[in-house]
Amino acid sequence: MSLNSLKDVYVDQLQDLHSACRQSHAVMDSLKEAAKNEELRSALGAGKDGIADGLTHLEALIKSHGADPKGEHCKGMEGLVAEAKAHGLNQDFGNDDARDAMIITQYQRMAHYAIAGYGCCAAFANRLGLTEDAATLGEMLDASWSGDRHFSGIAQGQVNKAAAE
Repeated sequence: MSLNSLKDVYVDQLQDLHSACRQSHAVMDSLKEAAKNEELRSALGAGKDGIADGLTHLEALIKSHGADPKGEHCKGMEGLVAEAKAHGLNQDFGNDDARDAMIITQYQRMAHYAIAGYGCCAAFANRLGLTEDAATLGEMLDASWSGDRHFSGIAQGQVNKAAAE
């Protein structure tokens, strides 16, 4: 498909973000199961729920523009999910706290991809005068930032200290 306008770019990026969220959502249970810190396990569960909410909103936005939510495959998130599996799940760890630190690292890399996507799409929606889309995307961006800060707090308050000992 040829992208000929900002609207085309916007819909394409919504589809890419939908694909990214589907892929990250699929690995969340495995990350949660591998984590040992209870607060981290809880945060991963909440993160999965947040991703599911984002998928619902993205699907509605994409369909409202007459496009297929599954019209794109996000290679960027494919790589980040592969990294999460390789480094957070399949890597040998002699220390559960070190694994938890790695799980946080991999989760935040995936979250930062989503944050960039939500921010760009919200900016596009604003420029296109799609105020309801922009508001929805802004809420999803805020939720993603909030989750990211929560994971940073878990890392800085508990996990990194325990992994360093």
